[in-house]
Amino acid sequence: MDWGKYKAVLFDLDGVLTPTAAVHRRAWSDTFNAFLSGIPDQTPYTDDDYFEHVDGKPRYDGVRDFLASRGIVLPEGGQDDEPGTATVHSVGDGKNDAFNEILARDGVAPYPGSATLVDQLVAGQVQLAVVSSSKNAPAVLAAAGLSDKFPVVVDGATAGAEGLAGKPAPDTFLRAAELLGATAAESVVVEDAISGVAAGAAGNFGLVIGVDRGVGADALRAAGAHVVVSDLGELVP
Repeated sequence: MDWGKYKAVLFDLDGVLTPTAAVHRRAWSDTFNAFLSGIPDQTPYTDDDYFEHVDGKPRYDGVRDFLASRGIVLPEGGQDDEPGTATVHSVGDGKNDAFNEILARDGVAPYPGSATLVDQLVAGQVQLAVVSSSKNAPAVLAAAGLSDKFPVVVDGATAGAEGLAGKPAPDTFLRAAELLGATAAESVVVEDAISGVAAGAAGNFGLVIGVDRGVGADALRAAGAHVVVSDLGELVP
């Protein structure tokens, strides 16, 4: 892997730099299964549902897409909805509360291979950014001790404030590259989610790396990954 060919590397966070994708999966499972328990004839939510409908997407998009797969349509609601209200915002905010509770209780450490690669890239003066659909990205980076490695963070809050479409649209990755002074062709996208890999492919980035944390190497390649690894330590120079 010749990292010197590229000016910027744009990392997804959950499942790429930190094992918080597992925390997200648990929080989604708790939230959706609690919701489905009050609806007749619904089978439980599973990790297959996560990978197919939720993984890598902005929070409320994940709520809409999963519920649509079950033939359920909820009103949008808003930020002031009471917990337990049957709205997209209430379900999504309940998941966020569950995630933050788990993160505060258990903490998080980066994947060793990911931390090593980041340190190597920093030493090589490659520009780095985090591009995450989550609004919790700054808190996760701080908890993992990675905040100082990433001068640019484009997260769910940034996307909302700037009107950027979420993954699988390429907009958030393109914005991160722009903030680092790089073009898409000069940049690498590193993702573990099908929606994120698809975003990298749609943006015509110079290289799209898929990290297989469970979704499957074939699925990542089909979504547009040029290279698939099981751990970023495999790409350490």
